[in-house]
Amino acid sequence: MIIGVKFNETSSSGEHEISEIIAKAGDYVRIDEQLIVIESDKAAIDITSHIEGEVISINVSVGQKVKEGQVLMLIDTSKSRPIEKESPPVTVNAETNELNVELVVLGSGPGGYTAAFRAADLGVNTVIVERYPTLGGVCLNVGCIPSKSLLHLAKIINEAKEVSEFGVSFSEPKIDINKIRSWKESVLNGLTLGIKILANKRTVSVLHGEGQFINSHQLQVVNNGQKKIINFDKAIVAAGSQSIKIAGLPNDPRIINSTDALELESIPKRLLIIGGGIIGLEMANVYDALGSEVTIVAKYNQLIPECDEDIVRPLGERIKSKYKNIYYETSVTKIEPSETELTVYFSGKITPIKEGFDKVLVCIGRRPNGRGIGAEHAGIYIDDFSFIPVNKYQQTNVQHIYAIGDIAGKPMLAHKALHEAVVAAESVAGLHTRFDAKAIPSVAYTDPEVATVGVTEKQAIDSGIRYGVGIFPWAASGRSLSLGRNEGKTKLIFDLATNQVIGGGIVGPGAGDLIAEVALAIENNNTASEISSTIHPHPTLSETIAFAAEVYEGTITDLYLGSKPDKTTFVENLSPGKINFHTSDAVIELT
Repeated sequence: MIIGVKFNETSSSGEHEISEIIAKAGDYVRIDEQLIVIESDKAAIDITSHIEGEVISINVSVGQKVKEGQVLMLIDTSKSRPIEKESPPVTVNAETNELNVELVVLGSGPGGYTAAFRAADLGVNTVIVERYPTLGGVCLNVGCIPSKSLLHLAKIINEAKEVSEFGVSFSEPKIDINKIRSWKESVLNGLTLGIKILANKRTVSVLHGEGQFINSHQLQVVNNGQKKIINFDKAIVAAGSQSIKIAGLPNDPRIINSTDALELESIPKRLLIIGGGIIGLEMANVYDALGSEVTIVAKYNQLIPECDEDIVRPLGERIKSKYKNIYYETSVTKIEPSETELTVYFSGKITPIKEGFDKVLVCIGRRPNGRGIGAEHAGIYIDDFSFIPVNKYQQTNVQHIYAIGDIAGKPMLAHKALHEAVVAAESVAGLHTRFDAKAIPSVAYTDPEVATVGVTEKQAIDSGIRYGVGIFPWAASGRSLSLGRNEGKTKLIFDLATNQVIGGGIVGPGAGDLIAEVALAIENNNTASEISSTIHPHPTLSETIAFAAEVYEGTITDLYLGSKPDKTTFVENLSPGKINFHTSDAVIELT
């Protein structure tokens, strides 16, 4: 059947211009795959496919004006999905040295080295294959650890400025970028050396080089042209992920990714960050503190779109006054390099047509490395998003090959990889441990920090869960006020049928540390009364978790609600400095 893809945009009127055609005649497209981008009077509109099939004709061209209801392209749904061609098998040199092991672990990030060490502790003969010169993977070398080191410096710089409001003033900081870089490298070197020592103590062998499966029991490792074959009984794939690139951008050293940004080669005067997610916002914090004029381009109408809007709002309000611009619902259409700057062209609701920058940092997410490790030669199934699906034991469709971390599915977080690593290693050793975490916390180490775990309110609504919310504003926290911060918030989400906590969000200083208590409460099926009756030290930020549970119960004494609320109490910021408490029969203002 041949079906036409139409432009149906009822919120706009008149003609609109085709700005980009992504699909080509002959392409096989899948549901939700992006086909065409159209510029409306409000924003860029992504036309996506609602069917699967082969594109047989494109009826429009770039720059053409189109009207509502106009057919943009034709798709033949009778065409079957093409069979993906397997890469040619890796040629094995008969003279290559071979190594026989019980377990090979491909990748030495937090998941990889944890899996190898746990397996070794259980008596499994183990070898790690790592493509880079040092152990630790992306997280330790060019991700979590270096970024948190620089975020610590940013926090000190910012706090030194902020205490002037309390009567303590410092002179402007002198930034020695070379010394900062050396200090960061010293932190990384210490950690990577520690992992190497731990591997030696456990007699875990390490082979450096590119690892590729030859078949389901052999892995080839190539390092500087030298090849080695590993014959293994079992394997754990911990090959991680990589930054997603934007197609069509010019090849210019001033267009960088998060790995480049952490090298701190220079501090640009004008920095554009493409992406309103966690990585981009953390890098914005660092470069703003070091002196850059920061602009952020966010695809959606809020930062960190996976979070509830009320949890992210305090972050947006705080950085709005610090950064030059935050362009929401905006995309970058083109970048033109010149000797003096990068001219960036935008498409969005309220943005300039173009603007000049000294550097552009692309942070639009990460893609798992499912393709590129020769998984097809081992018969390992890889899905359309390059993930390797696994079961509760972290087994792939090939039972003796396991996968963990970013490559094994979302969320792509190091602490998830650590727990999956233990499960995989113990399963390899015959213990058959299961990965059955109820909730996995996520943290943006911004200022303020944003942390979530479990079910968000948006997810509860979409899933039809009967839920209740308890929110405690940090404007009523003595500890928060003593820090000079009042924008924070602790939000807990409960199942109305059981009163058990099923989710939580915290925004404010130290939110990443606080969210662990909520995660523990979810894992233990704790109720609101069990959380509120647990004695928390005072004055601390941790007690805001107990207070949020009390708000849900209607027993809070640190706030005046006016009347006993029902269990659907929630809090909404209507304007800066004012918080309205909504209950079934009262609205109380806290200013």
